Amino acid sequence: MLKANVESAQRYRVKPGSRFPVGATVTPDGVNFCLFCRHATGVDLLLYASADSVEPFQIISLASDENRTFYFWHVFVEDLPGHCCYTWRSYGPHGVPQMDDEAASQKELLDPNARAVSERFWNRQLACEAQGPAHASMRAIVAEPLQTREDVEIRTLDDAIIYELHVGGFTRHVSSGVRHPGTFLGLIEKIPYLKELGVTHVELLPVMAFDEQDVPRTVAARGLTNYWGYSTHSFYSPHSRYCVEPARAPQEFRALVDAMHAAGIRVLLDVVFNHTAEAGLTGPVINFKVLANEIFYHVDAADGGRYRDYTGCGNTINCNHPLVSAFILRCLEYWVRDLDVDGFRFDLASVFTRGEGGARLTTPPLPWAMESSEVLSRVPLIAEAWDAAGLYHVGAFPGMAWAEWNGRYRDVVRRFVRGDRGLVGQLCTCMAGSADLYEADGRLPANTINFVTCHDGFTLHDLLSYDTKHNEENGEDNRDGSNDNLSWNCGAEGATQDPSIIRLRLRQARNVMAILLLSQGVPMILAGDEMLRTQRGNNNAFCQDNAVSWIDWRMTSDGRDMSRFVREFIALRKRHASLRRRRFFTGRPGKDGSHPDVAWHGERLGEPPWHDPGARLIAFTLAGQSPGEAMLHIVLNMNDDARVVAVPVLGHERWRRIVDTWAASPLDIVSNTETARTERDTCRIEPRSVVVLESC
Repeated sequence: MLKANVESAQRYRVKPGSRFPVGATVTPDGVNFCLFCRHATGVDLLLYASADSVEPFQIISLASDENRTFYFWHVFVEDLPGHCCYTWRSYGPHGVPQMDDEAASQKELLDPNARAVSERFWNRQLACEAQGPAHASMRAIVAEPLQTREDVEIRTLDDAIIYELHVGGFTRHVSSGVRHPGTFLGLIEKIPYLKELGVTHVELLPVMAFDEQDVPRTVAARGLTNYWGYSTHSFYSPHSRYCVEPARAPQEFRALVDAMHAAGIRVLLDVVFNHTAEAGLTGPVINFKVLANEIFYHVDAADGGRYRDYTGCGNTINCNHPLVSAFILRCLEYWVRDLDVDGFRFDLASVFTRGEGGARLTTPPLPWAMESSEVLSRVPLIAEAWDAAGLYHVGAFPGMAWAEWNGRYRDVVRRFVRGDRGLVGQLCTCMAGSADLYEADGRLPANTINFVTCHDGFTLHDLLSYDTKHNEENGEDNRDGSNDNLSWNCGAEGATQDPSIIRLRLRQARNVMAILLLSQGVPMILAGDEMLRTQRGNNNAFCQDNAVSWIDWRMTSDGRDMSRFVREFIALRKRHASLRRRRFFTGRPGKDGSHPDVAWHGERLGEPPWHDPGARLIAFTLAGQSPGEAMLHIVLNMNDDARVVAVPVLGHERWRRIVDTWAASPLDIVSNTETARTERDTCRIEPRSVVVLESC
């Protein structure tokens, strides 16, 4: 157990220490510190009594003859109390662009392996200057170790329903009513809501420690910060602002994971291993620029050390360098073994396929190394399978088991629901699990992560309320964010009092959720969409740490009705294994001559309008997967008029209408199927609506 305080006047005895492991490792006798620095000729370890200390209480200069092994510098500090802070200084020919070696040697460096971090004195603007003030860096905190989980069980995305949420924004609004808003502990208090909703996995936007000050100057001038968190500086540390006690960051995050697991909910992390908070030539020095600049980043030596930028963020991590790959693998394994997370979603993962000079590799080592890891091979790995410089790997990300954010699914569903014609073939391919992308090389429906909205873009409410983005509040003259949203405002831009438009938007919201939860593959829901959360047309709220982005728990009546609809639809999906198939459809009858796993229809049975360029209606029938499981007949009508469609004859059985997005709540989805309206031979489908029939 770590001691709680440190006497600032005391100087602690030191020993040479060990290069294993890197970072700060607590033992019963003290703390071993180890740092990798490629070009260092000398290194200092600076110890601070606490995060509030202005000056270090002890500076330990390491000698190369006894404190250096290869490129690792190490020292053991006897009896050092826990929760003290530390930084490093490195001397030598580091070659940091636009900064001489003397200036670089005065920068206090953050340990890349820090388990907890303090940003008490951090000022990004000053850190960008060559002659920034001393002792104004971020600092690592000596954190208590966690018990490692040696046996990692196999965790898959079978039957998963993912809920993408922001740890801070989920509880920061005063209406959340939690004790510690905006924190891991605050999120624990909302687990009952998640459990009632029925989601199986939460996907947390970045929780690895990131630089909230990393925003453009015009954005910062408005008092805005980096809210989403795609600016990592400490890959081993949970973000300090999400902690009640930053020194206990690992413990507080682990408490969240344990509480989620106790509720039957898995935890996925959105992680950023494509760039860091150090940005480009004019960015700050935090750690890697001095410690391993030409190793850790893609650097163009022929162009004055310019950083190759395939991320749009100023730098790109050189992921396939052996040392960098090892760093990434060890870090991910730490989050699984020590913090017990259940998988990862990788931001701009196509960067993982770039080799030296940024060239695209046909067999990149890192993705395969992840799948070969004894630990990582047991948890889901999800790729955002593109980068900002043109690589696009949806359907072709290297590896065997990688799942992918399916951007094509998003676009097809958006276009179909807004009323674009001639898309029924593409839509059905997407709803059938995108076999055209994944089946040929042996992948499965669980390899497609289906989504219509996510943190990046319009919320569901705004997708149906705005034709164009409205990002003026970001301070970039509405230039930021995507211009291609495939949205439709249903007849008025933004808020309206027109009851017909309001009803249409509500119906369209139900249509989107119905299609998402009726699709094969893994559905992902954006947090707040089930409540009809709005960002007032902002489709790039990366800097909006305020009511624009936060969940407002004071639901409107429409929000409550929508929340009920989503909750009941998730329950419907869980009842029907035919919506969660492990394998792709064959269209063939079962061996016993039973119904085929899927049959496609139009307004007439067996006549899907594959070649009709004006088609906006499709129907299909799903057979039960096991004896006694009910069949489903699903009709999607995005026409502007009602249609009467034929339904399959079931002999002695009947069809019950359990979903009708045209109907008002609570008739839009019937929880007690015994009371549902029955159908025979034909049924009427109202304009722009989805109907689900269940056999009985």
